[in-house]
Amino acid sequence: MRSVKGAATAATAETAPGGTPGGSVPGLTALLTTAMAFSMMQLFLIGALGPRLVDRLGVSETLLGLTTTVGFGTAAVLSPAGGRIVDRVGPRRALVALLGASAGALALIGAAPGPALLLVAVALGGLPQALANPATNKAILAAVPAPRRGAVTGTKQSGVQLGAFAAGLPLAAVAGAIGWRGAVWVAAGASLLAAVWAWRALPADAPPKGGVALRAPSRAGGPVRWLAAFSLFLGAGIASVNTYLSLFGAQRLGMGPAVAGALVAVLGLAGIAGRVGWSRAATPGRAPWLPGLLAGGAVAAALLLAAALRAEPLVWVAAVAVGVFAVSGNAVSMVLVMQRAEPGRAGRDSALVAAGFFAGFALGPPLFGMLAERGRYGQGWILVAVEFAVAAAVALVWALRERRTSAGAQA
Repeated sequence: MRSVKGAATAATAETAPGGTPGGSVPGLTALLTTAMAFSMMQLFLIGALGPRLVDRLGVSETLLGLTTTVGFGTAAVLSPAGGRIVDRVGPRRALVALLGASAGALALIGAAPGPALLLVAVALGGLPQALANPATNKAILAAVPAPRRGAVTGTKQSGVQLGAFAAGLPLAAVAGAIGWRGAVWVAAGASLLAAVWAWRALPADAPPKGGVALRAPSRAGGPVRWLAAFSLFLGAGIASVNTYLSLFGAQRLGMGPAVAGALVAVLGLAGIAGRVGWSRAATPGRAPWLPGLLAGGAVAAALLLAAALRAEPLVWVAAVAVGVFAVSGNAVSMVLVMQRAEPGRAGRDSALVAAGFFAGFALGPPLFGMLAERGRYGQGWILVAVEFAVAAAVALVWALRERRTSAGAQA
């Protein structure tokens, strides 16, 4: 616990270019990874439990996609202000609020008697999503030495996929033993325990100065707009896979609920490995080219999902490929934000890129859901491939512009 306190003390200032002593970083990394896992846990659980929700709660395939739209639409709207709030109030308050809101959203899902309260719960879940990237990125910039930031960023971003793994395997197994509501309540209790951990482990934040500004005083710098556009299309494709992969396995490939949920777990494990590995590889010279490369690999993964309709084992290969390529793109974009952020804007710039990602998550599943409800999963996966292809094009255009700008500056 002391090691986390030592690291987080610096995180209130965003002014520690050399970072904290090496021994303080692992504890902070563990806390940030846990916070990222719970920031999206409610949506991963809805995806993993999709077959049970469709059968027992009267949720249609289209409404299942709408839950993702509501959650990420709320997160996209809240993210710009959320980033500025984090810059003002500090990581301790933000992380405790994140974990507490996640616990509340999960508890409401567990209590939902029908679709209406389910939608309210996922809307509440937009708050922790809006706070997650700004708070954790700000802590890393302040507390982690520059050479280690890529690895720590990849690890904490992999927390999202750790949440997907937990939803797809252990919590899905718990749902089989004590019911899906019991599994969601177990997750809510774990989020509350994590909030207590953050409250006890982190030092008090400095008092906010002059209230919270609702408008950014300066223009977002560097690649923020390009990365937000890239993240919009990347997020649309990833969200469709997250939401419908389990249901696809159950409805079209004849898998039982537990095996279909394991698809989400496999995607989550692959995403953990991909986010850590690609973030380590994202050195300043190489990082601008990685988003386009990863989105290109994601196109191939989506095409494998379509091919699984004829060759079922390909669905497992596709789940791994989505994790390694598509899911990893978001982690690399966050490394780029931290490499290029203007002083004092880490929270806001992170939030703007995250807002693009969340908007994609809001838009993608309803479009896919209209096809899934008609049993047209093959067309749905082709749509996902197109979304990934647009993301790749945006990223490659930006990388080429960056190369020309760099060459002009050196001339």
